[in-house]
Amino acid sequence: MNDPILAIRDLKMHFPVKGGVFSRQVAAVKAVDGVSLDVGRGETLGLVGESGCGKSTLGKSIVRLLNPTAGNIEFEGADITHLSQSALRPIRRNMQMVFQDPAESLNSRLSVGQIIAEPLEVQGIGTRTTRREMVEQLLDRVGMPKSAAQRFSFEFSGGQRQRIGIARALALNPDLIVLDEPVSALDVSVQSQVLNLLLDLQEDLNLAYLFIAHDLAVVKHISDRVAVMYLGKIVELADADTIYKNPKHAYTKALISAIPTPDPTAPKDLVRLEGEIPSPINPPKGSAFGHRISHPRYEETIGMDLSMIEIEPDHWVAADPCCLSDEDYAKVR
Repeated sequence: MNDPILAIRDLKMHFPVKGGVFSRQVAAVKAVDGVSLDVGRGETLGLVGESGCGKSTLGKSIVRLLNPTAGNIEFEGADITHLSQSALRPIRRNMQMVFQDPAESLNSRLSVGQIIAEPLEVQGIGTRTTRREMVEQLLDRVGMPKSAAQRFSFEFSGGQRQRIGIARALALNPDLIVLDEPVSALDVSVQSQVLNLLLDLQEDLNLAYLFIAHDLAVVKHISDRVAVMYLGKIVELADADTIYKNPKHAYTKALISAIPTPDPTAPKDLVRLEGEIPSPINPPKGSAFGHRISHPRYEETIGMDLSMIEIEPDHWVAADPCCLSDEDYAKVR
């Protein structure tokens, strides 16, 4: 990809596990364990996977709400991996985040107008009068009445609260927004309204999105490319149509088979996963998914390089004999 707005390389986020009398580190939760991704300008990259696979942790690490353990984050050509909070402040104008639960992410003690104006105040943008005008414009852009500025977030429905969260993220005219499961807490009918709002905003403002979700049907609707994450690692990456029509990794195939269909009587080839998800504290030494399904070739993968390889043009997949067909594995060997 030429000139991506976001480029992360071998990013790791490990959380220490402490124990003993002196509370020393005895292990680490490897929530994100060597992820490399690019996001292009004006692109939506969908990030999917089961709960607990590290999606949200990756999103928070990218916007530096968490300090990565290792790896690099480049935003608009600048390395922001180790910048101090004061050095990050001007960069945050161009990088924002929308959280999963608007009820938790919006301060209930502030009015909606104060919530949306807060980023402007922190960045020293405008006067009190001009900020009030900007808040009204932002509310109108996300489909909320101007009068909402005088009310509190708990007075609104979940969908309306998420619109307020989106308005807050738009306040500084960012180039990239990390969307952490922005519709998972909403009713299905409201989900479509918020998704269409995000698409309209992207078209009008040329926004880049990292769209984190576990619902592949939602991701298919909004994404240009899709990255599939399993136990802290990316296992497959391709454009959305390719992922859904020609998945290569066994885990991707299982996720896609679980997407509900409108016709409950239609034949469906559901892939049932056996075994338990390995612990991120003590992940398998070989193929994580192969270990889960007790694949006969698992022992072979211990010590093997399971990095992503381009199996077809712009279609990347982990070179894992436990998770690819014999024909596909022959292509990446």
